[in-house]
Amino acid sequence: MMDIELTCPLGSKCEEIKDNKLHRCHWYTQMRGIDASGNDHDSYKCAMTWMPILMTEMSGTNRGQTMALESFRNEVIASQNKALDAVMEHSNARIIEAK
Repeated sequence: MMDIELTCPLGSKCEEIKDNKLHRCHWYTQMRGIDASGNDHDSYKCAMTWMPILMTEMSGTNRGQTMALESFRNEVIASQNKALDAVMEHSNARIIEAK
């Protein structure tokens, strides 16, 4: 098996020491959080590396929100239908009594 060496497509280094100073790329980003398994994470990676991970997380969050909104919509429609049925029964009773 070959060793894999990751390199920057822009030809830069995330961090390097030059002139007794630590030079850090602006895109070198720290992310802290808890994954779906409940494990804590705290790591640095290039912002370009984080993009697919964050996009996947956003997609999952959006799916959850969409399902919640659809459920809410269904409940509202069911409630409106019950209210309409009650109004229609009441109005039909008046029509029948008036005749």
